[in-house]
Amino acid sequence: MDKVTNVRNMSVIAHVDHGKSTLTDSLVSKAGIISSARAGETRFTDTRQDEQDRCITIKSTAISMFFEMPKDDLPEIKQKTDGNEFLINLIDSPGHVDFSSEVTAALRVTDGALVVVDSVDGVCVQTETVLRQALTEKIKPVLIINKVDRALLELQVSKEDLYTSFQRTIESVNVIISTYLDKSMGDLQVYPEKGTVAFGSGLHGWAFTLRQFAERYSKKFGVDKEKMMGKLWGENYFNPATKKWTTKSSDANGRQLERAFNMFVLDPIFKLFDSIMNFKKEQTATMLEKLDIKLTSDEKDLEGKPLLKVVMRKFLPAGDALLEMICIHLPSPVTAQEYRVEQLYEGPMDDECAMGIRRCDPNAPLMLYVSKMVPTSDKGRFYAFGRVFSGTVRSGLKVRIQGPNYVPGKKEDLFIKSIQRTILMMGRYVESIEDCPAGNIVGLVGVDQFLVKSGTITTSDTAHNLKVMKFSVSPVVEVAVEVKNANDLPKLVEGLKRLSKSDPCVQCYTSPSGEHIVAGAGELHLEICLKDLEEDHAQVPIKIGEPVVQYRETVTAESSIDCLSKSPNKHNRIFMRAMPLDEELANEIEEGKVGPRDDFKTRARELADKYNWDVMEARKIWCFGPDTSGANLLVDTTKAVQYLNEIKDSCVAAFQWATKEGCLAEENMRGIRFNILDVTLHADAIHRGGGQIIPTARRVCYASVLTAEPAIQEPVYLVEIQVPDSAMGGIYGVLNRRRGHVFAEEQRPGTPMMNIKAYLPVNESFGFTAALRQDTGGQAFPQAVFDHWQLMSGSPLEPGNKVYDIIRAVRKRKGLVEDIPKLDNYYDKL
Repeated sequence: MDKVTNVRNMSVIAHVDHGKSTLTDSLVSKAGIISSARAGETRFTDTRQDEQDRCITIKSTAISMFFEMPKDDLPEIKQKTDGNEFLINLIDSPGHVDFSSEVTAALRVTDGALVVVDSVDGVCVQTETVLRQALTEKIKPVLIINKVDRALLELQVSKEDLYTSFQRTIESVNVIISTYLDKSMGDLQVYPEKGTVAFGSGLHGWAFTLRQFAERYSKKFGVDKEKMMGKLWGENYFNPATKKWTTKSSDANGRQLERAFNMFVLDPIFKLFDSIMNFKKEQTATMLEKLDIKLTSDEKDLEGKPLLKVVMRKFLPAGDALLEMICIHLPSPVTAQEYRVEQLYEGPMDDECAMGIRRCDPNAPLMLYVSKMVPTSDKGRFYAFGRVFSGTVRSGLKVRIQGPNYVPGKKEDLFIKSIQRTILMMGRYVESIEDCPAGNIVGLVGVDQFLVKSGTITTSDTAHNLKVMKFSVSPVVEVAVEVKNANDLPKLVEGLKRLSKSDPCVQCYTSPSGEHIVAGAGELHLEICLKDLEEDHAQVPIKIGEPVVQYRETVTAESSIDCLSKSPNKHNRIFMRAMPLDEELANEIEEGKVGPRDDFKTRARELADKYNWDVMEARKIWCFGPDTSGANLLVDTTKAVQYLNEIKDSCVAAFQWATKEGCLAEENMRGIRFNILDVTLHADAIHRGGGQIIPTARRVCYASVLTAEPAIQEPVYLVEIQVPDSAMGGIYGVLNRRRGHVFAEEQRPGTPMMNIKAYLPVNESFGFTAALRQDTGGQAFPQAVFDHWQLMSGSPLEPGNKVYDIIRAVRKRKGLVEDIPKLDNYYDKL
């Protein structure tokens, strides 16, 4: 751990069911933690019982492994190294889209990513989502094309077809990479001839990169290994008659030549598969002799698939291929933190903490980011799981624990405590360690009381926070939970607190009407969270209400009149108008591209150029809301108002309150710009305190929304469905009944599968998977991920349309008065 140049922090990311956990087993067995015979079936990183039962990963699991690399391979590593011993901290992450917040948490603490793609399915929606997240976090990807055994055994493809399908997959991955690439990172695309792509089968435990084949042939032919690698991919052909290389696919006599990749790489694999699966014993024996593969007496008795597994695992062990790809091509913390520091640290780039992170210096002040909490065997306690970016963390060290709302110089969200113990996460076990230097991944005991989900731990008094993670999913589906037995209520409240710690994306809160609400990213996510709540965190029987969806309140036009509100003492007046924000701008704010912490002059320039704002107004954005980062803006457009700055804080507080609980149904507002037109204030400071201004400013916000043609937006899922041609009809039926619409369908080349993309309102998505499977005979596999907010047509103020009914239902559920309060209550007639 002290030789930071030889540490590799990496996550395994992919679409659901593309074989991440199975592939991770090969590395775990290479490190000697499980036996190689059981690799591929153990799924060592699926630590929970329900993960093993359902065969999906739910929580990301970390494991640290020690490897020795062959000394001859060391010169290939282009970054600084120290000896041939490597420590790989690997995080196996879930592929199901409902758990993509776990992927974000894993990516934050790692520097490289192993992207797994199914050779038959190709690049799917979640592959793109996780790759995009990885690239925004400045993480270097390497690729493995998995499940090649399926292509050979089930689909029985020819060599040329297999090559083209590989090429197509690699191209799709590279398209995604070049789309979301950060220019400062250089070229991150993956190329087989450079060794950044591997091919293999996690289940059978074999894999190869072109480097391994080039090594074998370079010894045999006496050619340079680098040259050989370049020849083994792309339009390169070898003519056995003339013993010459050419880039043309036919020779002088017009005979078809075989592509070098097919001839030198696929041919031996195809022959092995053929002779073993068709029980050609003599042929198999001679091939094993040529390849120098020794079998034990027990293994010689095997036939068919079991023999194939053993032989392939000895011929091309997956552990070796992955290991060399990881060590050679993924960056060490020293390399990575140099370019990641700007993405990670909020403070100035020249203070001691930023310098420590950039150099990955174990003697600098401690900077540690806690990305998630992991439940321990001890009930109700958590390990804080995170990465040391600079300094060294050790047991008993006195540290500052800074939550996500900490502002340097203030005392809020800050605790000063000692760390009880430092531990290493090893899949389902933990190991105690003395200390942990910069660049490593670590678990901490004893800080879980002070952090909810994530935070920064430091020893420097001047340290700013490390940036809060941006999740690609948002909790849009919520259910109310209650206890079956009233005496268990305190346990439920305690359980909800623990639940919100244990998952990066779940939200638990108590609504004003007294209901306990749990919000998650989708049906499966909620189901798992509620199961955990009942069995682990609260341990009491629970009743679960109907799932409900969050809406957003917005406006569709500018306020028809200037709205005015007087303060209770009639001495202060605020005039305001509301108008809709550009949809694109609202999305950029939510993605964090435009935010409250940007330099106000550059931000104003951008708003003026892109969205035609007035530059002077754009410089006077008072704040974003709700929660100081949402997609609503409070803009000061006043001219020469006395004492205006004194009421700024009160107005901001009122604006945050109003945008958090809108006037239609107390849902969050979204996409509204509030312009303060004029303010008349009392000359004496005592008559314009917060008590006078806050309710006034809030009322005027509500009034300006009600006069600006209010509307609501509903959340919409992007659903990607994989389905055979024959079962297509059922899909359209189910989607039409649920207000969904298909906007793209494409055939998977070489398979009878279709990829369908559709938009489906979240409100209609409950039971969607079940209905879809029923109508297609269980052949359709849907993946739904929150995509955007969509305006619902209809006015919430006039009876007789769906929006009006929805608003009434939401108000009733929240225990509010059924009717939206009339404008006269807000609007003082002049």
